[in-house]
Amino acid sequence: MSALFEPLTLRKLTIANRIWMSPMMQFASDATGVATDWHFQHFAARALGGVGLAMVEATSVLPDGRASDFDLGLWNDDQADSHRRIIDFLHGQGAAAGIQLVHGGRKASTGRPWSTEPDRTWQTVAPSAVAFGDSPSPVALSVGEIADVVEAFATSAALARDAGFDVLEIHGAHGYLIHEFLSPAANHRVDAYGGSSANRMRFAIEVVDAVRQEWPEDRPLFFRVSATDWLSGDTDDPRPGWTLEETVELASILSEHGVDLVDVSTGGIVPDARIPVEPGYQVRFAAEVRRRTGMRTAAVGLITEPGQAERIVGSGDADAVFLAREILRNPNWAQRASLELGEPVRHPPNYARAFQRRSVSR
Repeated sequence: MSALFEPLTLRKLTIANRIWMSPMMQFASDATGVATDWHFQHFAARALGGVGLAMVEATSVLPDGRASDFDLGLWNDDQADSHRRIIDFLHGQGAAAGIQLVHGGRKASTGRPWSTEPDRTWQTVAPSAVAFGDSPSPVALSVGEIADVVEAFATSAALARDAGFDVLEIHGAHGYLIHEFLSPAANHRVDAYGGSSANRMRFAIEVVDAVRQEWPEDRPLFFRVSATDWLSGDTDDPRPGWTLEETVELASILSEHGVDLVDVSTGGIVPDARIPVEPGYQVRFAAEVRRRTGMRTAAVGLITEPGQAERIVGSGDADAVFLAREILRNPNWAQRASLELGEPVRHPPNYARAFQRRSVSR
């Protein structure tokens, strides 16, 4: 068996393979933050295509943490209930169902990227009143408001639990609120949540602890991290930023607080970082975190070819790959990988004729 198609067991969940669908914003909810028919077809297609895990997009724990009114939310029962049909279908096709929880922080209230008319906007919040590029300045959170956000993550975790999700991921990357606390590029606080790396990690650890209290012991918890801001410490950019060394330190701490896998991405804290984008450009960070901490990792970022993904997992650089744009282009990528790597193709019986070589006209 190829490494890409070996099952992976995390706690009491066994995921059928190492090909996972990355959480990707769809801007397809109605104004109430519920999942719609668009989300059903979006995930159903990839489950039919053979992914082992399908991860629901960044889903906000509070209304002001969304990028737009069309983002998914998870702060009430109606929103949680809207996912049940999707989860049941994924399970019926042998795929695990995950959801990523987020608060957008200073990168909230940006609207849909394709809107021809301005979407509604609102005041954003962040660790410090430091704007993201040309965006409006956020309001710095008070210590009491930080505690409220932590509680909101816990509430959303409980709703995800009751909806039946198998995996929960905390979004601590891409310049959103948790990442803003981690990075000195966005966090200029002088209290217990700013300054030293330990202080800047405090909010992330509090969120993990609160979520783990609500998330069942037998279900895995992931944490997405930007392993580097591509600023000082990792490049010649003189601006202060979050570094790989701090990521390694954080991953070690997270493993002690109930996190089972680190989903390793990079960047997002500033709009103009110099990022050397090329195929698999973030894999080395997943490999370094895995090697130095013993934590399981997933790699993401311009992973497009089955042979490439097989080498990443087979070499031990990561335990799984998250596919994003590539699996939007080809929902059946996992089946393509099966054929190229000589593995049995997982498919519903309704589609069996498509994989019978002698069938030409039917």
